[in-house]
Amino acid sequence: MNEQDIERGRNNAIISYLTIIGVIVAYYMNNEDDKKSVFASFHIRQSLGLWLTFWALGYIIGSFDSWLVTSSFYLFFAVLFIYGFINAINRKAQTVPLVGELYQKIFANLGYK
Repeated sequence: MNEQDIERGRNNAIISYLTIIGVIVAYYMNNEDDKKSVFASFHIRQSLGLWLTFWALGYIIGSFDSWLVTSSFYLFFAVLFIYGFINAINRKAQTVPLVGELYQKIFANLGYK
């Protein structure tokens, strides 16, 4: 990953953290012939993993009738999303804590390395 690749994929990396739709848009924008970026693919994998985990665990957490559990869940994912988003803005390819390496392994076929 060089500086030119990071600049080319920075916007797609940032877009991927905005919503689950942003992940899809960033994925297709990154797959255009002249805009393929390893940096964007890295952050698309991170963001996709965060969003899927958020929705899957959110369904389970929703069954709890406790504001403490629910607010802890939202705070945990807010911190992870902000961490990933700031890394994309600052041109860093760092995995999000606890689950980032897992997302890179699971979605290894998604995008470019």
